[in-house]
Amino acid sequence: MAFVRAIVLAYEKYGVDPSNALRQAQITPAQLRRNEARITAAQMETVSGAAMQELDDEALGWFSRKLPWGSYGMLCRASITSPDLGVAIRRWCRHHRLLTDDIGLELSVSGDVAHYRIEEHRKLGAFREFCLVTSLRFLHGFACWAIDSRIPLREASFPFAAPAHAEVYPLLFPGQVYFNATQAGFSFDAQYLAMPLRRDEAALRAMLQRALPLTVLQYRRDRLLVQRVRELLLHRGAELSTADALARELNISTRTLHRQLLDEGASLQDLKDHTRRDLAIDLLTRGSKSVKQIAHAAGFGNEKSFARAFKAWTGQSPSDYRGRSMR
Repeated sequence: MAFVRAIVLAYEKYGVDPSNALRQAQITPAQLRRNEARITAAQMETVSGAAMQELDDEALGWFSRKLPWGSYGMLCRASITSPDLGVAIRRWCRHHRLLTDDIGLELSVSGDVAHYRIEEHRKLGAFREFCLVTSLRFLHGFACWAIDSRIPLREASFPFAAPAHAEVYPLLFPGQVYFNATQAGFSFDAQYLAMPLRRDEAALRAMLQRALPLTVLQYRRDRLLVQRVRELLLHRGAELSTADALARELNISTRTLHRQLLDEGASLQDLKDHTRRDLAIDLLTRGSKSVKQIAHAAGFGNEKSFARAFKAWTGQSPSDYRGRSMR
């Protein structure tokens, strides 16, 4: 409800009655006063959309001047023709300066991690939290939609103390959430920056008819999920040997993990088998570990079960395979 109160502040700033927007979202004055009150994603979409149009300000009072209805649609159009996500986000950052210089947006890459940050150029006052949270969600929602893939966040940070409603943040920003940071931002796997955009102008027009859910709800499909699961199994297979452990590491439910792998034409068992096979072959041909040690490294409980699986994969026992590869 703190975010709804921030919207009501925008109505107060412009001297407009918020009753119509609250009524459309079925939010009562009594609920608005309750600190522990919660709303649904659909209610948030309704009250936000009504306020943006009624006030003709998509920034909902955050900035020193209004961002008229359609401003963020313009940002989407400026980015949608980009060859990949990295170019699209940089265009988003650059063109955002045409809307306001009250905040600055920046994308940087360090190693295999991409960082998206917000620099505050003026005091945002009572609008600060809602402005920073929503600005991050705007870009994240658009980016996921543009490449038709969930983009898991490694972490999200905010330059203020944890609010009373801090428990909602992991829902908006799955992953590690930090407060009292130097600036607002989030980080994610830089591999997503190379992914091509999958949307055209027709898809953009359709999306803009109901764009606000992208700022509230998490995107479901992850087109790099198969690759990420393979990497986790390769490097931490013994630790993350179960679907539950992998799902926790990926910040998704076990059910979602299985469903998304199926959507990408894979299964967890197949990925485990392929990863174990590749690791075992690599260790047998290049290392000096014993077959028992390799069995353990590949995630098998004992040497016998490893030998049985290896023969099914290659038609040979581990010892025979090693012997022939060394000839």
